[in-house]
Amino acid sequence: MQMQRLLPILGSTFLAAALLLGVTCARAALPAVGAPAPEFSLADQSGKTRTLTGFRGKWLVLYFYPKDDTPGCTEEACNFRDDIFALGQMGAQVAGVSLDDSASHAQFAKKYSLPFPLLADPSGAVTRSYGALPEGSRHARRYTFLIDPAGKVAKVYTSVDTSRHSVEVIEDLKRLSKR
Repeated sequence: MQMQRLLPILGSTFLAAALLLGVTCARAALPAVGAPAPEFSLADQSGKTRTLTGFRGKWLVLYFYPKDDTPGCTEEACNFRDDIFALGQMGAQVAGVSLDDSASHAQFAKKYSLPFPLLADPSGAVTRSYGALPEGSRHARRYTFLIDPAGKVAKVYTSVDTSRHSVEVIEDLKRLSKR
């Protein structure tokens, strides 16, 4: 009889521990500042394969976004487009990543004259490696990683205001490049 009373308590304790462990693991998947950025090899909107090592030697603004041609994603992409000259002057390149395919990226890039690569991650493997894919979701979280010229994570943005994110990145690049 005592075991029957104990089982629900043990079951609840086990469930709470499993949930806590799941939260801990999800956070651990987010690359830490100073750590090497996870490698990737993804096709852009033109079908060209882009890799992390291909961006070495320059700063990389690698931003993950939920879906092509939606209001917040369009605002964020167009702001990066409008600030591309300032970013380039600081030795930075921009690349966007979503789970959309290359054809969707091509339409999105053409419609808004986006001058940077949009990387297709339909399997979600790269997005997951950056901690930007919630379990069971088909849309990336809006996260950005500022990666230094050596390929290390210099800054992580997990709370992005699409209306001013590119300006925030420029401000941080100015500060970080003086180190």
